[in-house]
Amino acid sequence: MEIKGLQQVETIIDVRCDLCGDSCKQETDDTQSLEFGTLKANWGYASRHDGESYNIHLCEGCFFQTLANLREAHRGIRMFDKDHHPFTGTETDPLAEK
Repeated sequence: MEIKGLQQVETIIDVRCDLCGDSCKQETDDTQSLEFGTLKANWGYASRHDGESYNIHLCEGCFFQTLANLREAHRGIRMFDKDHHPFTGTETDPLAEK
């Protein structure tokens, strides 16, 4: 026997960028989607930040600006390494997911 009824279900209807505060909702004529990136960290026992967790939501603009900042920091850290070859954009991105 099937018994049917309506139930309320909590769903995510929007995500706000934790950096700029803008909505990450993208709407076209017939669809809506949430377009965002996340920066996550869960620090474990050996860390000075043991037990701390971070889940930062970034809109597309803030995500790619943050990625550019990370690439620049990576370049600065590796700049004087003997085996360092600057990233020109033609080879595999050292900060891209593998």
